[in-house]
Amino acid sequence: MQIIQGIKDKGGVIMAIVIAIALISFILMDSKTSDSRPTTNTIGKVNGNAIESRDFEKRIKIEENKQAQQSGQQPTGADAMRIREQVWNQIVAENVFYKEADKLGIALTSKELSSILMSDDQANPFKQERSLLNEQGQLDIAKVTEAINNIKKFKGDQRDQVDATIIEPLKLSTAANKYSGLMSAAGYYPTWMKDKDVAEEKNFATISYVAVPFNEISDSTVKVTDEDINEYVAKHKDQFKQEAVRTISYITFSQNPSAIDSSNTKKGIENLMAGFSTDTSAKNYIAKNASVVEFVDDYLPLSRIQSSVKDSMVKYALGTVSGPYVDGANYSIAKVLSTKQLPDSVKARHILIALKDRETGKDLMTDSAGKKLADSVLIAINSGANFAALAMQYSADPGSKTKGGDLDMFGYNQNMAPEFYKFCVDKPVGTKEVVKTQFGYHIIEIQNQINFKPAYKIAILAKSIVPSDETINSASLAATKASANKTIKEFKEYATKNGLSIVENPTSVKENDYAVGAMQDARVLVKWAFGVNQGTISDPIPVGKNFVVATVNKIYAEGIQDAATARVGAEAAVRNQKKGAIIVAKMGTTMESAASAYNKQIQTAGADSSITYGTRIINGLGVEPKVIGAIFNKESLTKATAPIVGTAGVYTIKTTAIAPKAEIDAAKKDAAAIAKLASIRQAGSNWFEALKKQADIKDSRSKFY
Repeated sequence: MQIIQGIKDKGGVIMAIVIAIALISFILMDSKTSDSRPTTNTIGKVNGNAIESRDFEKRIKIEENKQAQQSGQQPTGADAMRIREQVWNQIVAENVFYKEADKLGIALTSKELSSILMSDDQANPFKQERSLLNEQGQLDIAKVTEAINNIKKFKGDQRDQVDATIIEPLKLSTAANKYSGLMSAAGYYPTWMKDKDVAEEKNFATISYVAVPFNEISDSTVKVTDEDINEYVAKHKDQFKQEAVRTISYITFSQNPSAIDSSNTKKGIENLMAGFSTDTSAKNYIAKNASVVEFVDDYLPLSRIQSSVKDSMVKYALGTVSGPYVDGANYSIAKVLSTKQLPDSVKARHILIALKDRETGKDLMTDSAGKKLADSVLIAINSGANFAALAMQYSADPGSKTKGGDLDMFGYNQNMAPEFYKFCVDKPVGTKEVVKTQFGYHIIEIQNQINFKPAYKIAILAKSIVPSDETINSASLAATKASANKTIKEFKEYATKNGLSIVENPTSVKENDYAVGAMQDARVLVKWAFGVNQGTISDPIPVGKNFVVATVNKIYAEGIQDAATARVGAEAAVRNQKKGAIIVAKMGTTMESAASAYNKQIQTAGADSSITYGTRIINGLGVEPKVIGAIFNKESLTKATAPIVGTAGVYTIKTTAIAPKAEIDAAKKDAAAIAKLASIRQAGSNWFEALKKQADIKDSRSKFY
């Protein structure tokens, strides 16, 4: 941890330092200054708690920065929209859950958080920082304690960043685990229920029955009207709720480079190869010819060369121009200028002469004064002064100064300031010099270098394979012609006539979606779909590298599904109800008449003692809860039941006997009790979805994005 806090590129401190400071400030319960800036528009509410767009954007920016640090590149449009959805879900979860957790006094205390930070549990974020681990890969408590003591005054935007990415998720996950534990513990198998289940399993029934399956009646003979569907939906509203969605179809017109565009790019870069070969300044030649890849005047190991064809590039002799290569979306040519062996890990110590205060940003000394002091310290060291003592006296790196400036072993992947890292791998062991970085002046001594590997100084000249104006104009014109159609019918006829493929998007589009089919950056298309009427044909809409012409096939309002929409889920059930009525009318009033009407046999079941009151499946009949209920009705012992319309058919049954079952041994009883308890607890495991379903969530993001 101490290593990087003085020299990390662009961050000022390693993420572990950032994490530690924020976590420790939470542990110490430092008060956090409230934001006095005026609130902005509300993008949504959860149980009446407003979510302000400014706060929402702040958390989005934190997540985007986090991804950029991890991947080394800024999020794409699709990434940004995915992050936006992730942040929204996180905020909703916090608002929904904390309301319930507060009622039970569930929270993450400072003592618990401290315990997590000092533990070797994989949930501890410090476990992800190698500089805080010992040689055995376990957390070094001394290093953590030292970091805590040095950085507990941390404040500002970095505190906010860690709160959002580390503290809040840790608080939420810990509290959720506690809540889940309480829910699991609260699930129990009460004695009265156990006694009831035992009583229900003591007796078994034998029956005679007639079963007439629904398929005795042909589907074609039963008409299911919209009125039938609506009546069924009205009785089962919870099964037919729907969000506000749209179904759309569209045609894409590609703006991707054509084969001619690719060929022209290749010819253009081939024409540069001769000049690249003879020019004495690769850097100037690359800049003069507007390469999309900048010249890197440094030796890089193969792993750090940004090219998909780097293995081919380095096979050629020094000074040879190779290519052209298809390198991602570019054509590239390359020239290896020189090569040498460099270490992939180094050990060094340093003394940082800071020009600015790292917390306040205030100037501590002028650049010239800092350079003069650093030079003086180096002269003293070269004259025999104790490096560790001078580090304690002058270094502005609080982590390493107490260790004599020692930075341990480090590599490129630890995000060292580039000037610092370059010096440590370029110079030989034993070198002591002053090096300037964005943090000030460092007096550095290189102590060790290991794992030497080939490194290359390579010049890459690249040209993007881009669509020509002709290609773009052709796609735009084709899209414009398609959009001139005014109705869905005309749109489809035009597509057929011109050999165009209409994509029927298989999934309904929700108001806050950002992807449509295979298009991951289609937010503009979704917003259009929610702002027009059914049947509207769009103007050409740029989506990624395509022009899209779309139409809204159907609009579904939030609420209960209409007959047309609900038919898929309701028609079979309604048809079976109607079939049941037909079958019942023909069965007559006795078991014999029922069997005769449909040429069925009177059958028996239950001799294997499998039919009890708690039985779910009847051998030969399947899952028929209404039949189970009728079997244990006392009246069924004296006469056959009236026809029962079940799940798979119509039944009439007569209970021939109810007799006691053989006593179940203790082991089986215990196993049954354990299974029942597990079932009860499993039923409560979806507690968060239940809480979310009960919450009042109003999502207005579509008005902003």
